[in-house]
Amino acid sequence: MPREMSPPEVASFLMHGTRTAKVATTMSSGQPHVMPVWFVLDGEDLVFTTGAGSVKGRNLRRDPRLALVVDEDVAPYTFVHIRGRARINEEIDELLRFATEIGGRYMGPERAEEFGQRNAVPGELVVRVTPERTIAETDVSGY
Repeated sequence: MPREMSPPEVASFLMHGTRTAKVATTMSSGQPHVMPVWFVLDGEDLVFTTGAGSVKGRNLRRDPRLALVVDEDVAPYTFVHIRGRARINEEIDELLRFATEIGGRYMGPERAEEFGQRNAVPGELVVRVTPERTIAETDVSGY
C-alpha cells in the first residue's frame, strides 16, 4: 500500500545518490517543456542552475511557475512531486556556491571546484524553488 512520506523522508530521498529532477515549465505558446536537472537542497528549497538563454531559463523568466518530479524507478517505487515558483539569481557568488555543490554531488568531490568554476559565469542562473505543494509517496507498488 502506498504511503505518504514525512518531510525528513522527502529530504533524504531527494538527496540520495544522483537522482535528477524532471522540471516542467510552460512555453510562451502554452505547451509544456520538461527537462532533467541536477539539483541540491538548501533548507526546504530545491536549487538548480540553468543557462539564461536555455528554453527552461527563458520560460522561468517569463512565468516562474514550475512543477518537478524526482522518482525511483525500481520497486517498491517512490516519487516526490513539487509545485512552486522559481526565484532567479544571477550573482556570481551564488552561482559559484551552488554550481560547486551540485558538481560535488553529481561529478564527485574531486571535480566539484572545477564544475563550479566552469558554471559560475555570466549567462548562468541559480534557480531556487520553494515548494508550494508537495506530493511524496513511497511503496507505490505495495510491496
